[in-house]
Amino acid sequence: MQNKKHKIVIGISGASGAIYAKLLLDELNKLSTQIEAVGIVMSDNAKYVWETELGNKDYQNYPFTFYSKNDFEAPFASGSAKYNTMIVAPCSMGTLSRIAHGTSNDLLTRAADVILKERRKLILVCRESPLNLIHIENMRQLTLAGGIICPAVPSFYSKPQTIEEAVMTVINRVIDLIGLEKQSYSWGENE
Repeated sequence: MQNKKHKIVIGISGASGAIYAKLLLDELNKLSTQIEAVGIVMSDNAKYVWETELGNKDYQNYPFTFYSKNDFEAPFASGSAKYNTMIVAPCSMGTLSRIAHGTSNDLLTRAADVILKERRKLILVCRESPLNLIHIENMRQLTLAGGIICPAVPSFYSKPQTIEEAVMTVINRVIDLIGLEKQSYSWGENE
């Protein structure tokens, strides 16, 4: 498995937290030798939130392939393309709900449906607070279907000093969940 290169789908929904998407894309770019392909689909709201929160359109500058939200000819719209991991970061509760209930009304939700049906790795970096019972039940439903709920909740063991460092605690966890090799803080290890 270590020599196998990853084929990764990134979904970026319109939830607040564009910094999670940015830092994830930055890290995937740095780890490109371990990756065969990265396909990205962003909602219209995701672009708006990125531009509002980060003050730029830098999502256009990554060396990955971007697909329109309605491009059902994207390779990861089918299980035969063998994309082995999908991350939705940030993941809105609306997107989570559509995935949990199999509503494949755009490429992002179709790709998540494909990942689940093929028993591959789906990681949802949920960004919402507080949670209502509907959110919790949808998370339960997705967990039972094989998805991984990875809330956008930073850890503080490593004593982050900036917003970026705090967000990276979540992104490093996602990188671990994908199965990519990266040096990062681990509990119980010396610095």
